[in-house]
This record gives sequence, C-alpha cells and structure tokens, in this order.
Amino acid sequence: MTISKLDSGQYLVDVRPKGRSGKRVRKRFDTKGEAQQYERWVIATQNNKDWLEKPTDRRTLTEFIELWWKYKGQSLKTGAQAKLHLLAIARDVGNPPGAKMTKGIFSDYRAEQLKRGLKPATVNKYQKLLSGVFTTLIKAGQYKDVNPMKGIDLLSKNQSEMTFLTQDQIQIFLSALTGDNLKTARLCLATGARWNEAATLCRSAVMKHKVTFINTKNGQNRTVPISQSLHDEIMAGDGNRLFPDVHYLNVRRVLKSVIPDLPDGQATHVMRHTFASHFMMNGGNILTLQKILGHASIVQTMAYAHFAPDYLNDAVRLNPLENGSHAK
Repeated sequence: MTISKLDSGQYLVDVRPKGRSGKRVRKRFDTKGEAQQYERWVIATQNNKDWLEKPTDRRTLTEFIELWWKYKGQSLKTGAQAKLHLLAIARDVGNPPGAKMTKGIFSDYRAEQLKRGLKPATVNKYQKLLSGVFTTLIKAGQYKDVNPMKGIDLLSKNQSEMTFLTQDQIQIFLSALTGDNLKTARLCLATGARWNEAATLCRSAVMKHKVTFINTKNGQNRTVPISQSLHDEIMAGDGNRLFPDVHYLNVRRVLKSVIPDLPDGQATHVMRHTFASHFMMNGGNILTLQKILGHASIVQTMAYAHFAPDYLNDAVRLNPLENGSHAK
C-alpha cells in the first residue's frame, strides 16, 4: 500500500514513482480521496515534474523565430518571406523575451500598424504568422507555455470587390496582346491559373492536353485539362520554358486600359476571377471549381457561388409563405 492512515486521522502518500531506486515522495492529506488523487498525479507526471517551478525562459522573440525557421519555416515555400515579416514584428515590439509576449503587446502593435495604413487583411496575416511560431515550438517541445496569441480575434474585414471581364472585354483584351503575352493570358483565362503559375511553366508540365501547375501559392501541384487547340498553341516552339518572352507589365498595362477602375492589387489576378465567375455563370459545379482553383477550403470558392444561374433560387420555392397556410 502506498497510502496509509495515520493515528492522527490523516492519510499518508508514500510512493516511489520511478521504482525502488527512484526518489521517494511522501505527503499527508486530510482525506483519503485527496491522497488517492495525489498518488495518481505523482505516478502520471513522474517525468514531467510539474510541481517544480519552471526556470524563466529568457530567449528573445527573434530566437523563437529562428527556432521556428529551423523546425518549420525553412521547409515552407514562402518561409523566407514569412521570416522577414516575423523579424520585422519582433523589431517593432522591442524584441521582448518570447515568454513575455502578451496579448496586450500584440494588440498595441496591431493598432499601430492600422494607424500606419496597413489593411486588416495584412495585419491578420501577421497575426497568424506569429501565432504559428508559438504553435510550432509547442509541438516541437521547445515552448512549455500556452500560445500567447490564443484568444486574440482576427480583425473583421469587408469582402473585397472581385472584378471580372465580360465577354466583350475579354475580346478587346486579347486582341491587344501578341506572342507569349497572348498565350499566357489565354491559358490563365482557360484554367483559372494565377499569372506567375502560368508565366513560369515549363514544357514538361504539359502532357496529354493537361497542364500541371507546380509553382503554386500553397505549394500543392494541381492539374487542369485544356482544349486541343490551346494545347497546340502553347506548345509551339522548342524551348524548355513555354513563354520565355512574356512581359507582365505590358499585360498589366493593357488590362488597365480595358478596366481603368481595376481595384488595387488585382491586376492580372482579374483573369483568375474572370475564369471562376464565367465558370459558375455557365453552370459549373462549385466543388469542381474548388479543385480547379486549388483552394484549400470551400469557403474561399464560395465567393463565386452567387454567379450560378440558380443560386439560392430555392429561397423562392421553399420559403414558408409558399409552402404554409399563407400560400396563395
């Protein structure tokens, strides 16, 4: 027995959680229930030593970021860029000990960034990056406390307007392009590819009338079928790169002339919106569109759902006025 009742009426826990050669733990309790709970806790946590005061973690936030880079960052496609953002955050908050990073410190930083003119979406991106540092270190056993970013709500942001080209605008836009600029634009409009995904394609990425996009935003390859005529058009030539003479600025200039009020930040991305919008207007399936665009979540793709011809039409057919006693 590791629990015994003393003459005083108390209960004594006397246990060696690591065996006869290990440290002996003795502690008294007023009730047997408390003694049993303590005994179980000692045995379950014999290697954790949670009852001891943990030494102060004096590593700075930049040291935490370097550890994140070691364990995860260097394996990410955008890891180097993310590290630069993280180091800038550490600098702006005074590079405190990582364990001293609090919700208050980040909230003050966030307010300052918004004051400087950063968009809520950008600030949210930085918040997710910093939270990811702590999450990675916790999983790697390099940080023993709770993620200090936990519980900080992301900033709400208005859904940005997504402009797309009409059929007439597509015709005007393509007629103003030539050579590799035209081929790349046509491929973007036919597949929903991002500009860089299409512009950097190599010949080996096209097989049997299908294009495999490798240089994607999330690092996941995706394959999209194309027509016979488009296949023959983009495969003309014999170089390794399909579009060696493509020129982004020229294409962007033409787009701006077609849509002078093109929202900031969209530019060539409008071709991706154009593909998705027309795909849904022509009766495409939202789940198929998700796969074509390579969205990790259907939530992203749902931004195009309202373009479907019958989107939410069931609201007319299935509402209580049409099906209840009030129907006429």
